[in-house]
Amino acid sequence: MTKIETAIVLAAGLGTRMRPASLDKPKPLVPLARKALIDHVLDRLQAAGVNRAVVNVHHRADQITQHLASRHSPQITISDERERLLDTGGGVKRALPLMGPEGFFVHNSDTVWLETHGSNLAKLAAMWNPERMDCLLMLALGAAAVGYQGRGDFSLDADGRIRRRREQEVVPFVFTGVQIVHPRAFAVTPDGPFSNNLVWNHAMLSGRAYGMRMEGLWMHVGAPDELAVAEQVIATGGFPQ
Repeated sequence: MTKIETAIVLAAGLGTRMRPASLDKPKPLVPLARKALIDHVLDRLQAAGVNRAVVNVHHRADQITQHLASRHSPQITISDERERLLDTGGGVKRALPLMGPEGFFVHNSDTVWLETHGSNLAKLAAMWNPERMDCLLMLALGAAAVGYQGRGDFSLDADGRIRRRREQEVVPFVFTGVQIVHPRAFAVTPDGPFSNNLVWNHAMLSGRAYGMRMEGLWMHVGAPDELAVAEQVIATGGFPQ
């Protein structure tokens, strides 16, 4: 089985949709079930065998670095974006010198789910094949996700390749905020701010963008009302009543 030992956790965003919960703290430090969102992420990465996590910071960066200072597993390295917010793709590209030459996890700091049959991160790592993949996205069934109201992001072909939703189309799967990506996927990207969507677009054009349907219950936690629903889900271990 492939083992992914390095991850980057995206924690540089402004978190405006999470206000007022994020008025006095950055979104990654907003508590869910008495634990900061970023600690849910780091604990799950640690359990999956990740021994080093790069965390990018921008908004209220000092609070995040202070919060993480006492954490020893996984080992934390800070990628400082205080001078300029680089968006999701630009943030990863800036951190590439810290990531090593192999594929690594990219994990949003606010993505939360309940496992059912083993670790989804371990399953994602097991599916990763750098010979034919530049990126492998973890996808959730949108109709079964808690707090998600959209039309979906992707469909999955029979061979596991992803296809974007077309205009006016409804597709089954939503991106969970977790992926494995190879450093070479950023070779065609610009310097400065850009979205991970640019990386996926290039990978899809070359047939090297894949997806994996996760098992379990994914929760969209982007605003205070969604956070409250996620609290109830975690407390009851299932869908809110």
